[in-house]
Amino acid sequence: MRRSEGRDFAQSEPAQLTPNGSTTPRSPAPGTVAAFARRVLKEPLTHFLLLGVVLFAANAFWQRGAGDAGAPKQIVLTLDELQQLEMLFQSQWRRQPTPQEFDALVETKVKEEILYREALALGLDKDDEIVKRRMAQKMQFVAEDVAQAHEPDTAELRAWFDANSAKFALPGRISFRQIYFSPDQRGARARDDAVAVLKQLAGKPVDAPVASSSGDATMLQEYYGDRSSEQLAKDFGPVFAQAAFALTPGSWQGPIESGFGWHLVFVDSMIPGRVPAFEEVEPDVKTAWLGEQKALAWQKAYDAMRAKYVVLLPKPPDAAAQ
Repeated sequence: MRRSEGRDFAQSEPAQLTPNGSTTPRSPAPGTVAAFARRVLKEPLTHFLLLGVVLFAANAFWQRGAGDAGAPKQIVLTLDELQQLEMLFQSQWRRQPTPQEFDALVETKVKEEILYREALALGLDKDDEIVKRRMAQKMQFVAEDVAQAHEPDTAELRAWFDANSAKFALPGRISFRQIYFSPDQRGARARDDAVAVLKQLAGKPVDAPVASSSGDATMLQEYYGDRSSEQLAKDFGPVFAQAAFALTPGSWQGPIESGFGWHLVFVDSMIPGRVPAFEEVEPDVKTAWLGEQKALAWQKAYDAMRAKYVVLLPKPPDAAAQ
């Protein structure tokens, strides 16, 4: 037994001598540390301690998450939002809301915000065409608001009006009476009959008896007052409208063809079209100018956004494979 202990001691590494003469054992060899670690990790007590640490960390994380979930989420309504609710109520009902009605308005606003947040949390906004269109529309409104920030002065509006005066041209107006000749009733001789009646009306006033006794019954009016070329084109067709505005007021003339047949026309009055003075239409000029500025601002903003994207389209199908 003693020989065994002596052999083990002899085989061990010598101790190091310190400056004061004492000895210090050497550090264990790396292989010895690794072997010790493996032995410790195999112990059941070590497994139990590690499992306890994991369970403790998981419990702490769960408690923190439960605390966060239990905390109420805040919905902050500003004074401007409350005033807007009241203004909307007044515009609809022409009176101020009662306290109970105002509380209901606030609760409706809160309900809307809660449902909106919960819908976002569930991802209901994803791949929704209606949401996409609404967001795209709001982006356009944001871009157009840039144009509204600039208030044009009179000189700027006048210069723009001079370059776009044709947009404000007032159409000509015409008032006339007509005698109708129906191709359905007269056939191919409808125009010839109109020519014959025109000869009888030559030099006669608009209310001559032959005027009232000639022509065919129709749903068309006998008299049309203060009509524009566009209105005549809608009622009778563009050919009739153009021909009517070419007539000279004060006598029976024609026949003029329309989509219904042939007509003799007596023009009572005609007001030629004209471009109004700037002062006459200044409010309309400002509205049109603002509309153009909005369109330009939106186009500029979209061009900038569009430049950030590259669109990849699928290749056309192979004709042979198809």
